[in-house]
Amino acid sequence: MNKMMYLIPLSWVFMICSVRSHEEDVHTIKYTVDNFGQEIAKKNHFVMFYAPWCGHCQKFAPKWEQLAEMLNDDEGNNIKIAKVDCTTDSDVCSEQDITGYPTLKFYKVGDSEGVKFRGTRDLPTITNFINEQLREGEEEPGDVNVVQSSGGLSELTEDNFDQHTQNGKHFIKFYAPWCGHCQKLAPTWEQLANSLEFQTDVSIAKVDCTQHRTVCNNFEVKGYPTLLWIENGKRVDKFQGERSHDNLKEYVNKMLGTKKEAQDLDRSETVDVVIGELTGDSFKSGIQTGITFVKFFAPWCGHCKRLSPTWDNLREKFSARRDVSIVEVNCTLEPNKHLCNEEEVEGFPSLFLYKDGIKVSEYSGSRSLEDLYDFVIKHTQHDEL
Repeated sequence: MNKMMYLIPLSWVFMICSVRSHEEDVHTIKYTVDNFGQEIAKKNHFVMFYAPWCGHCQKFAPKWEQLAEMLNDDEGNNIKIAKVDCTTDSDVCSEQDITGYPTLKFYKVGDSEGVKFRGTRDLPTITNFINEQLREGEEEPGDVNVVQSSGGLSELTEDNFDQHTQNGKHFIKFYAPWCGHCQKLAPTWEQLANSLEFQTDVSIAKVDCTQHRTVCNNFEVKGYPTLLWIENGKRVDKFQGERSHDNLKEYVNKMLGTKKEAQDLDRSETVDVVIGELTGDSFKSGIQTGITFVKFFAPWCGHCKRLSPTWDNLREKFSARRDVSIVEVNCTLEPNKHLCNEEEVEGFPSLFLYKDGIKVSEYSGSRSLEDLYDFVIKHTQHDEL
């Protein structure tokens, strides 16, 4: 199935799916009676049990393929998206107590029974379900008002974050447990904390954004892991270098030697304004006047991650224009779920252009900076004619 398929109008997608076979899915893994049990024991899995003749399955197939493209293409992710054809592998479906199509079940490593998904079949709801299942079984910190520390590494929560960071200097990792890059960084981050355990002028900490979304939203965390330097409760800088222990420690020493706190805080405030992330509460007012180009995204989406620096550059290009706003909405955050459904976001990233609060176009071209810029300019020129 074409990687750009989610850009085809939804009505076309349903028509195409009604005549195409599931065999054309290129990102979704297909399991059979011969390998199902063996494969789901190796990794977390989200599996669709279906029948090719099922109309609901045909309509849902493009979304499942989009989800597979987002998660299966990144080997660092701790989950696989798969499917089982119950007309050819009925023994598997019988063992899994499949009584209707499509049935979606989440399997943790070593779990042979799985948990049925019972929500609406839209991407925001599905991704929230995945996050919830991956969070279950994680270690709980006990008393959430107490900062849990181990070897110099502090575990922060919504309840203790403000109190812990309101004074002093802090280097904080914002992460998600399912994020492959976060998992790779984890031992290095612990090593950094251990090496600085007895250094009293800085704390090394982490925040699980799947459990403490308010904190991460307040600091405009758009992807995982995000490493922020915070002083006296305010964001000062974002680390964007190589994530080796030596580079991280060199960065800490550099920041501890910086005395221009006032200048840094001013720059932090500028960055916060430039980022331009809207929420369900601020969306309507944010697009009310002028041209607003909105990126609807999910932090775990590989295409979204690749677009992120280009989107930031696009925002910079229009920073001097009061009539154009380049903004974004994180569809995985709970306050934004209803908004993304209302705006008919069918895949990530989705790029919609609004004029005076009304959606006038969906961008489906190349995601180069030049083409995105020309697209916005074309609509501003239409306003001037």
